[in-house]
Amino acid sequence: MKAKVYNIQNAEVGQITLKDDVFGVEYNEPLIHEVVVAYNAHNLQGTKSVLTRSEVRGHAKKPWAQKHTGHARQGSTKGPQWTGGGIVFAPKPRDFSKKVNKYAKRFALLSALSQKLAQKEVVVLDEFKLENAKTKDAQAFLDAFKQTDSALVVLGEQDKLTQRATNNIQTLSLTTADTLNVYDVVSNKKVFLTKSAVKKLEEAYAQ
Repeated sequence: MKAKVYNIQNAEVGQITLKDDVFGVEYNEPLIHEVVVAYNAHNLQGTKSVLTRSEVRGHAKKPWAQKHTGHARQGSTKGPQWTGGGIVFAPKPRDFSKKVNKYAKRFALLSALSQKLAQKEVVVLDEFKLENAKTKDAQAFLDAFKQTDSALVVLGEQDKLTQRATNNIQTLSLTTADTLNVYDVVSNKKVFLTKSAVKKLEEAYAQ
């Protein structure tokens, strides 16, 4: 499979051959959905905790007699109908994480990348270097590709100066090939892969 290679000014500078093992994988939407759900669940802290009626401060003494007081009958001031009482079905700390087979994660990532490529939503860049590491340089890159929707740039390795230049642009995300995941791919409209990122992905996933 051949793909055109562009520079950050959106000028074609060559071609690259992409391996079918990585960029020609069959689309599997249910699997991608399962992995994305697991990813989001893993990011939930699960630290919410409020008190039930057995845990709130106070006592279980009956506040007044059962009858002849003019009040509704009450068994305790710790009930949920009282201010300061316990909460019904109170949320407690829990682990939301879901187990996903590592091979499923791998296939889901390749499936998502392949689908993006098939939909012409993947662009291969010669490199992604911003000389002055300024926000205006990153914005100039987006303007060159007429990109107004969310975009993801995948680098071969981390670049702190480039990261600093993109931090203030909400629609532009930056990651590296070794930390790329399914959620990154499907949550962005356009994916820009540098040649070094393509090489690392193929080294990691090609059979």
